[in-house]
Amino acid sequence: MVAAPPALLREADEILPGVIADRRHFHEHPELGFQEFETAKIVAERLRSFGFDDVQTEVAVTGVVGILKGTKPGKVVALRADMDALPIDEENQVDYKSQTAGVMHACGHDAHTAMLLGVARILSSRRDEIAGTIKFLFQPAEEGLGGAKGMIAAGVLENPHVDAIFGLHVSQGMPAGYLVARDNATLAGGDGFKITVEGKGGHGAQPHTTIDPIVIGSQIVSALQTVVSRNVDPILPGVVSVGSFHAGQASNVIPNTAEMTGTIRSVDHDQRAMMAKRVEEIAIGVGEAMGATVHVELTFGVAPTINTPEMAAIVREVATDILGDEYVSQGVLVTASEDFSEFLVHTPGCFFFLGTMSAEKGLTWGHHHPRFDISEEPMSIGIAVMAGTALRYLAQNAD
Repeated sequence: MVAAPPALLREADEILPGVIADRRHFHEHPELGFQEFETAKIVAERLRSFGFDDVQTEVAVTGVVGILKGTKPGKVVALRADMDALPIDEENQVDYKSQTAGVMHACGHDAHTAMLLGVARILSSRRDEIAGTIKFLFQPAEEGLGGAKGMIAAGVLENPHVDAIFGLHVSQGMPAGYLVARDNATLAGGDGFKITVEGKGGHGAQPHTTIDPIVIGSQIVSALQTVVSRNVDPILPGVVSVGSFHAGQASNVIPNTAEMTGTIRSVDHDQRAMMAKRVEEIAIGVGEAMGATVHVELTFGVAPTINTPEMAAIVREVATDILGDEYVSQGVLVTASEDFSEFLVHTPGCFFFLGTMSAEKGLTWGHHHPRFDISEEPMSIGIAVMAGTALRYLAQNAD
């Protein structure tokens, strides 16, 4: 008989001191993407100590995969945590402050890794309840370096084939203990562009002899705003933002070139492709109409995070059993990005969020801030929900 979520929460509460200790150790010793060697070593050693059937290391450089087989046949479910830190100088004055200059766990990946180890510990003692196989994916390099794509290319969704995948992220945008699992789009895709306008420079007092790349670039910035207002379906959020614009060095000289960079945020795969295409077409078209040559470089970063409704429903059901209806919701769509989305392109699943913000403790600083820190008590909720979700999915899909 599969354990009820409240029983899993009691077990998670019992091991919480050890999970907090792990989280603080990872926080004190952060490692950047594809450099998580010590973190990965600890993860692999811990999984082996739990009696895992198979522990794979050096997956996509520093990733770790642990495979836990149940006593009964069934589907394969994957659980994922990211391990990398950010290039930020920590400003918190805590006992577990980063000991590595210029590197900090400012997004909660230390908590994700510690929680998934807690899940592994609990489920390793419940093999008789597992109807199938659970893959534990400890991913490197989530922060813009393509760690998820690397893990997928390394084959983590095969041998055995993964039928469903779940991931958890702490959130400083929600009070501690609340949980959000959305159907369909939950986070935006994040892509980038670089636009170079090649004009003809000259004296600022004789603009008629030039092809002014600054004026043309300004027209491009304005025209790009029509991508969202006139090309994107009004019911879908979308963003096109120019974040940098560089041209010229002197007040009385029109330069030869102007360069701008920006970001594109989309919440649907077709919308994503369309928006990138329109950015390119508009920039080149405006440039040609005004006599300039325009080059556009598109950088496809992270796909939109699109949950499978059936998988999100399982997460909410388990969380409701633990917390009650008032603490569980679908929340709102957020235009930030996360590369868990790459797994969801290939596999049904759900990426959900656990509130860790506490105004009482002064833990209100947002993600990627040098004073980011979390309320640690809700981690037991995250462990119980993740463990319960894996067990319930496998039980519902047992052969």
